[in-house]
Amino acid sequence: MQRILIIEDEQDIADLIGFNLQRAGFEAIKAHDGISGTEMAMRERPDLIVLDLMLPGRDGYAVFRELRRDPRTAAVPVIMLTARAQTEDRIQGLEAGADDYLTKPFSSKELILRVQAILKRTDGPPGSVDFTYGPFRFDKNSLRFYLDNEPSDLTATEFKLLLFLCERAGKPQDRNELLRTIWGYSDAAHSRTLDTHMKRLRQKLGEHGSWIETVRGVGYRVVKTDE
Repeated sequence: MQRILIIEDEQDIADLIGFNLQRAGFEAIKAHDGISGTEMAMRERPDLIVLDLMLPGRDGYAVFRELRRDPRTAAVPVIMLTARAQTEDRIQGLEAGADDYLTKPFSSKELILRVQAILKRTDGPPGSVDFTYGPFRFDKNSLRFYLDNEPSDLTATEFKLLLFLCERAGKPQDRNELLRTIWGYSDAAHSRTLDTHMKRLRQKLGEHGSWIETVRGVGYRVVKTDE
């Protein structure tokens, strides 16, 4: 049974999320402030964290930064949860490296679907264990990524996104198809989610970020090599 940590200071919201996660077949554990949530995450090493941003003791962004610095929790996917609905807040959360972002009030069904989609894409992709394209090497079994044969830190979402493009190199991939495949949903409101992840991915690839091309009016593609 996959374990989900809910870090949420509002007891009723935490209980509602936990109840729905348990109904969906997950084990739910809860913390109600930033400090205990950070400690619980490192101790329990959950499969996914639902993280509220407005927390007592230590706000959600500080918790997230601490989780990403610690090797025990660096790869744990995080859904940020907040009452802030402005686009800038959502983009800030995604640029920080969150896997997804939900604003209150939210549908419990939507939260469950997003949890399931994230956990599905963090499983090792099917097929051969190793895939190499140009300077990129993907270990599908462990979700480790190597750039020019050196380990490079990608989130599970970034790993899946770049792998998907590399396996279809040279062919433009439609924005909506990328959203459906990687995030499990597709609509105009979440188009910025894809752009934000692409921006972070290019930054992490450094000089190789130019291998990802924007195809105007369509989406993105990885350049075709002659190898």
